[in-house]
Amino acid sequence: MADVARLAGVSHQTVSRVLNEHPNVRPLTRDKVLAAIRELAYRPNAAARTLVTRRTHTLGVITADTMLYGPTSMLYGFERAAHDAYFVSVASLPSLDRRSMLDAVDRFIGQGIEGIVVIATQDSAVAALAHVPAEVPLVAVGCGTRASVTSVAIDNMAGAAAATRYLLGMGHRTVNHVAGPSSCLDAKERVDGWRQAVREAGALEPAVLAGDWSASSGYGLGSRLAAEPGLTAIFCANDTMALGVMRALAERGLRVPDDVSIVGFDDVPEAGFYLPPLTTVRQDFGEVGRQALSTLVDRMSGAIPAGPRVRVAPELIVRASVAGPGR
Repeated sequence: MADVARLAGVSHQTVSRVLNEHPNVRPLTRDKVLAAIRELAYRPNAAARTLVTRRTHTLGVITADTMLYGPTSMLYGFERAAHDAYFVSVASLPSLDRRSMLDAVDRFIGQGIEGIVVIATQDSAVAALAHVPAEVPLVAVGCGTRASVTSVAIDNMAGAAAATRYLLGMGHRTVNHVAGPSSCLDAKERVDGWRQAVREAGALEPAVLAGDWSASSGYGLGSRLAAEPGLTAIFCANDTMALGVMRALAERGLRVPDDVSIVGFDDVPEAGFYLPPLTTVRQDFGEVGRQALSTLVDRMSGAIPAGPRVRVAPELIVRASVAGPGR
């Protein structure tokens, strides 16, 4: 820093102000300092800064070891939101049980992590969070909207209800539901939203068929549904299962949307390239990341107590996989 100050003809305090983006630096002076930084290839020493400020500017993320679209997108959304101000350290665990969760939290605290986000999609993960010390700044995501922890989540119930109402509004007498696994909190809320919309419409309530988020489970359940008399509309709890359902229906001579209409959930990047392009509920993972970061920073500063739950509204994306019955 002294070398930079000497080359730029300023004090080392001025260099510090430029590095910390202090507003009270004249533009010409700032340009001189930045030019000297570039010429000398100067990089601030993060370890030294930590010793002085007692801050690491590092956040931790605890997540299950999975390649599922939702959890990986939540992780990416948070990393992008935190990119400009924080480093992000990720602990990917085989399971999010109590012991694994507490071990990961202890490791992060030992590394000077300032706050933690947990991608807690399973009910067992939320149960484990109850054992984390209350003084640890922590925000859960992907845990539904009812978990009794500080959390940020997509309003799954509203999204599922909107998808179901859309199908019913197209004239379908009822809507079958291919759900996610019962241990997943998001899946449970999507069942609740579907059921609410069906009951509000006074429609017949078919039995829920639960898959495991995979295309193969969607294919198997789609094969069962194809044999159902009067089948005209299906709401799938994610787009990947919807893909499997569409394949099963096609193999049995049922056309989408002429014979059966389908709506998914997620809006995966490939959804617009399904045949036909899939109508689905879009999750704004970028907004989830931004809200999670904002909420975590407030928890770290003590601006808010533990407990608030933030809901992020989903969006129905209409494409070509829905039509009126018997088109």
